[in-house]
Amino acid sequence: MNLSKILLFLFSLTFILACQSDDSFDNDIDNPFGNPDIEEPDITPPNNGSEISESALGKLLFWDPILSGELDVACATCHHPDFGYADGRQLSIGVGGQGLGPDRFDQVNDDIGLVPRNSPTIINTAFNGMDVDGDYNPNQAPMFWDNRERSLEAQAIGPLHSFEEMRGHAYSEALTMDSIIARLEAIPEYLQYFNEVYGNNSITEDNIGSAIAAFERTIIAINSPFDRFSDGDQGAMTQQQIRGMNRFEQIGCDDCHSGPMFSDFELHTIGVPDNNQLSFSDEGANGTYAFRTPTLRNLDETGPYFHNGVAGNLQQTIQFYITARNFANNNGNGGGGNGGNGGGNGLNVNPNLNPNDIDNDVENLRNFDGDDIEDIIAFIRALEDPNFDRSIPASVPSGLNVGGNID
Repeated sequence: MNLSKILLFLFSLTFILACQSDDSFDNDIDNPFGNPDIEEPDITPPNNGSEISESALGKLLFWDPILSGELDVACATCHHPDFGYADGRQLSIGVGGQGLGPDRFDQVNDDIGLVPRNSPTIINTAFNGMDVDGDYNPNQAPMFWDNRERSLEAQAIGPLHSFEEMRGHAYSEALTMDSIIARLEAIPEYLQYFNEVYGNNSITEDNIGSAIAAFERTIIAINSPFDRFSDGDQGAMTQQQIRGMNRFEQIGCDDCHSGPMFSDFELHTIGVPDNNQLSFSDEGANGTYAFRTPTLRNLDETGPYFHNGVAGNLQQTIQFYITARNFANNNGNGGGGNGGNGGGNGLNVNPNLNPNDIDNDVENLRNFDGDDIEDIIAFIRALEDPNFDRSIPASVPSGLNVGGNID
């Protein structure tokens, strides 16, 4: 790709749009996001004569509840291909749960409770941290809603320690990895696979994380109608989708939802209300109510939306930005009550925030209406690529239920 041409085009487009009023906006403007090539991650095949690749080993671990304290939850429980590698719930049910997705329930009814945040998709997490030029560093890739970890390898290990997600009461957090490693070492098949991929005595925390991350890097979806449109197929997107793409850029949505993954991967305070299923207020990163910008790719399969799943559909999600913008611009009088009022079935701004807490990128959004929302939703649906790997292993080496207790 020629980055200098892309950057020149983006600069020229920004200058043109800055000189236009909302009423004079040209819906026929070409793709405002340029066309940076997205290269698939380098998944190194086995080169040591082994019969299993690192990513194949990671896939088995991803689906095997052997990694959970009570042997009832796998990574795939809350990141399932039927829900775009999310789980379709506002807040996940980990340890002690039964069933899959929205039908999952707490069959134990103990003190473990809900996972306090929405389960994000793992689709395209291989590209987390990618900037507008298509560059990224996998070792520094931001992970989780609050960016508290860097790299997929670190992310893969985190839920194993979590009381609500996978650990439960089986062992203390300090004994988590020792307990899991001892279990894996007692299974001949895992001993063989780890030795083939990493060498002798190789069932370690680092290698467990590395294998799961290698599998997650194979779950990519980068052939959407938008991608084909960007590659020159002018018929890949409808006129409404093109109109929505242009409005998306003009309104300022791309100040945060930028680059090939439609995320700056930064933390922003936008004022999402708390989920009333929780007994506490989730203050986000460093107590600022800031959360990471999510990707907009494959949103149709990965709702509900926001860090706690309080937005049930795309209409409600986008409408909230009008509420938050008005709240920030009208000194908190964007709708009355505590926080801005979304009106109807809309979401209110979190009452724990003041107008000056709201991110400037939200405050500076330009005017848009119901027609714009429908066009933007159409554009977001042009970012769908359903052709990612949805395959499920027939069995896992532990002999436990594949994916945990999801039947």
